[in-house]
Amino acid sequence: MTTTHEPHTPAVKGAEKSFFGHPPMLFNLFTVELWERFSFYGMQAILAYYMYFSVTDGGLGMEQGLALSLVGAYGGGVYLSTILAAWIADRLLGSERVLFYSAIVVMAGHVALAVLPGAVGLAVGLILVALGSGGVKAAAGSLVGALYTREDTRRDAGFSIFYMGVNIGGLVGPLLTGMLQDRIGFHWGFGAAAVGMALGLAIYVSGRKSLPESSHHVANPLPREARKKFGLGALLGLIVIVIAFTTGLVNPANLANTMAIAAVAASVLYFVVILRSRKVEAVERKRVVAFIPLYIASAAFFALFQQQFTFIAVYSEQRLDRHIFGWEMPASWVQSINPVFIIIFAAIFAAFWTKLGNRQPSTPLKFGTALVIIGIAYLAFIPLEALDSTPLLALVGILLLVTWAELFLSPIGLSVATKLAPVAFTTQMLALFYLSISLGTTLAGILAGFYTEGNEIAYFVALGGTSIVLGIALAAAAPGIKKLMSGVK
Repeated sequence: MTTTHEPHTPAVKGAEKSFFGHPPMLFNLFTVELWERFSFYGMQAILAYYMYFSVTDGGLGMEQGLALSLVGAYGGGVYLSTILAAWIADRLLGSERVLFYSAIVVMAGHVALAVLPGAVGLAVGLILVALGSGGVKAAAGSLVGALYTREDTRRDAGFSIFYMGVNIGGLVGPLLTGMLQDRIGFHWGFGAAAVGMALGLAIYVSGRKSLPESSHHVANPLPREARKKFGLGALLGLIVIVIAFTTGLVNPANLANTMAIAAVAASVLYFVVILRSRKVEAVERKRVVAFIPLYIASAAFFALFQQQFTFIAVYSEQRLDRHIFGWEMPASWVQSINPVFIIIFAAIFAAFWTKLGNRQPSTPLKFGTALVIIGIAYLAFIPLEALDSTPLLALVGILLLVTWAELFLSPIGLSVATKLAPVAFTTQMLALFYLSISLGTTLAGILAGFYTEGNEIAYFVALGGTSIVLGIALAAAAPGIKKLMSGVK
């Protein structure tokens, strides 16, 4: 008979006295993630426009539908890469070193977008940013989770505070890169994203030695004799990917569908690996099963939420009245509306969950509520179709609903992934949550292609209605899921 080891012990003595009642290292991770998100969302805000704007307007002149599917595929790639980063963190380097090296890769990617011209710069830059951002996401979230015990009721609030840092970066990034793109050009916007990531990396390096010793721990070290085998496997996988692209088997037109299939396959594989592992105990196995419907709900939610960078980006540029007292706001600035609301409401939600403590709604109910709210947000687009252009305040109201939905699911998802994680798969369970976002983000690009003239209302009804039905179904299944969670709330 084995015993359950507790990986989530408070990492710093007296942690409960610092940073608004939370562990002091939460501030360090909060700051690093802020600047990483500044660079990521700053670039993401202008990416679709860079692809489909004409060459004379500084873009690449792609067909709009193809550009949106590539944005979705790229976003999916960011979250898909978390599985590789999580494996490296859990088996080779530990989360702290993965975070450090990944931040360097992100910065290199933004530099490539800024200085390399045309399709070459786009391909090199997006690949590097996708790989690096996946590593930052997987490692930073895992380090936040390591600051709390499983029973600590501050845990959800801590992730909400961390999530607020994400959205401060998400607010400022699009404002600055959008302004530079509008006034000077796309490459200046990408350059600003590179500078932002450099600042984040500098802050991280300055506080790196203050991180707790547990952050360097490798949860499930890969035996030395197995490293050669895995190295050869990685090389073979890289060769297969290169052949797939050079032969045209995978191409820009089918990349989004390929990414969606890859996300599903990776998720199924990891669920099977975790559930069959001898290092996972019976109670831990039940908790992993409980995570499956939450994974599905998360993928459905992000298929709608991530359309801020696809459908809503196009809608903002083509259908939205962006005039304010005679001045026309850059379309990319719409991407900062959601972060503004997050900054306002994240602390309120965090305080609310803290006040409720053990009386707060279960995670399945929170997820179900998120799906219902974002479904209503999409249905709210329907009456706007009768107007020649959409008033800015109407879209602001819709994005407020989207934000409330996000706060019921996204930071809670990060938290529950670490709470339900088996000891030997801590970071990789977090990566599974990010894989649900990968699938949802890729679908956001694919689904945006169905938004066409004459099909608008059917589009909103299909997406909004499906989300509401899924939310109600998840809420109905909450008692059974809670039982499988075995005491985790």
